[in-house]
Amino acid sequence: MRVSPLSKILLPMVFSQRCRGAARYAEALARHFQAELVLLHVVTPPYSLYAGAGEASAYCDSSAADLVAERLAQSRTELDIFLADAPRDLRVRGVVLEGDPACKIVEYAHAEKFDLIVMPTHGYGPFRRFLLGSVTAKVLHDAECPVWTGPHMEEAPAWESITLRKVACALDLGPQSRVVLAWGGGIAQEFCANLAVLHAIPAATVGLGSYYFDPHWRLQLEKAAQEQIAHLEENLQMHGEVHIEFGDVPTAVSNAARYLQVDLLVIGRSHGAGVFGRLQANAYAILRESSCPVVSI
Repeated sequence: MRVSPLSKILLPMVFSQRCRGAARYAEALARHFQAELVLLHVVTPPYSLYAGAGEASAYCDSSAADLVAERLAQSRTELDIFLADAPRDLRVRGVVLEGDPACKIVEYAHAEKFDLIVMPTHGYGPFRRFLLGSVTAKVLHDAECPVWTGPHMEEAPAWESITLRKVACALDLGPQSRVVLAWGGGIAQEFCANLAVLHAIPAATVGLGSYYFDPHWRLQLEKAAQEQIAHLEENLQMHGEVHIEFGDVPTAVSNAARYLQVDLLVIGRSHGAGVFGRLQANAYAILRESSCPVVSI
């Protein structure tokens, strides 16, 4: 089973260095799949920035409308300048919308049936590595299509140098695991990359504080996980090296991806109920701690 071809890729833009890095990943994917790449910039209405619900009407007059029009025009100019550097052999276009950024990104992605959203995380100051940013968090929660993101987008190399040599799927062995392995395994096949399958068993499952349960219990948990993964792999006809980790889930997954030198980590989520299973409480931590881009399905 191969990943469905990506025919439409959405790249939300705020003209930051992180977004420019995300653009390099988006371009590499668009070129590989010969997909259409759409750059979307959302202008936030001025009253949304600094007015409460009761004060918003004070800004909804003609001067506010003029300010919005001015900002829309400025954003279109900035986007045109950015697009001017786009290669002529790439199908790319820009769109400027007005409204709440997260809502507009999700609405536009759904309406236009995009196959993938590529966007960076957006933390602030010394807490940057601990924050996803409200826009990214909401898009991750609400978007129906896969979202490609990561905390180090500004470090992305030129698109020509972006390669996927190893793809890892982090499976919680819940309902979403089949979809995660199918997508991650498909993208690995598409790029002729090696596939790794990661499963983290929480430390609390095998011990409590300084006390550890029967060692045979740990072996049984590991064996059961390996059997479930083997069944999934056989069912999907996708086989990768399996790694069972113990400990704090985000740290175990991130560390495994790091020492395996993974180029892309794939995890599961549901747009209706957040992230499934053990990853529900840990998905954002995995995204923050990952040393490579993460696709959430």
